[in-house]
Amino acid sequence: MSFPPSASVKFNVQDLIRVIALDSVYDAFNPTLTTAQWDVLGSYLQPFALAQGQVLIEQGALDRTLYFIESGTLSVHYEDEEGRMSLALVGAGSVVGEGAFFSRQPRNASAVGSGPCKLWCLTPIRFAELANRQPALALEVALALGAVIAKRMSSKPRRVAVT
Repeated sequence: MSFPPSASVKFNVQDLIRVIALDSVYDAFNPTLTTAQWDVLGSYLQPFALAQGQVLIEQGALDRTLYFIESGTLSVHYEDEEGRMSLALVGAGSVVGEGAFFSRQPRNASAVGSGPCKLWCLTPIRFAELANRQPALALEVALALGAVIAKRMSSKPRRVAVT
């Protein structure tokens, strides 16, 4: 999904970098990047605001965009034949969308804003550009995302939170 930046919400990639650095949850996105590399990565990201109740990721969608959460919380849930099942709350400093980003498969869960959120997205096209121009940086991002997936898959309660 694509959302334009909100004129009333101020974005600064340094705020995203700070919350990622402070995130200490089990499945944190934790790349080893220099300040210069963070600045380069930031130039490939698109910021936007998500309102409470707004759907970011819809289960079954073919979109492969990756999302970094600067502020707010997303509710990740799976809908089966019997209805909705809440899986996880994912907060500031974390990522969502990593499963489809790598697998090229439909989204296996939905993510909805639990409140107002500030997010940054990385599309597959922008990641390919990053990989062509800055391969070492793209590799570090990919490895850090792979670690997020591995940790979420090894934790039964968070397993299906891989979106």
